[in-house]
Amino acid sequence: MAVTVKASLGKTKYYTEVTAGENTIITDEPIDKGGQNKGFNPMEILATSLASCTAATLRMYIERKEWDVENINVEVELENYPLTKRAVFQREISFEGILDDEQLKRLHTIADACPVHKILTNDIEILTKFS
Repeated sequence: MAVTVKASLGKTKYYTEVTAGENTIITDEPIDKGGQNKGFNPMEILATSLASCTAATLRMYIERKEWDVENINVEVELENYPLTKRAVFQREISFEGILDDEQLKRLHTIADACPVHKILTNDIEILTKFS
């Protein structure tokens, strides 16, 4: 399934409107980088994709199993190392509910099966054209 998003940046430094279908988000850069800090920066959006996909994937599985979990918390820290061409995602997941060790082990596997996690751990190719 293909996903299409469009980013539009005018003359206001780094304030970008990003649309996907009928939904819009704002991205920006922090003030110390010349932006106005009116939205997530692009790296935060990347980390947000992993965090939100993980939470949704876990929720779908938990509901299917009818486990009693009130809340799923996913925190993602993204550290980029441009000199070594390496990025490290640290993902911490916690639950408000009662889960045993076997359930937690299964949920770890499910977290790794979220579509964004799979994309980020596979080969990635970016094809660019100008029009």
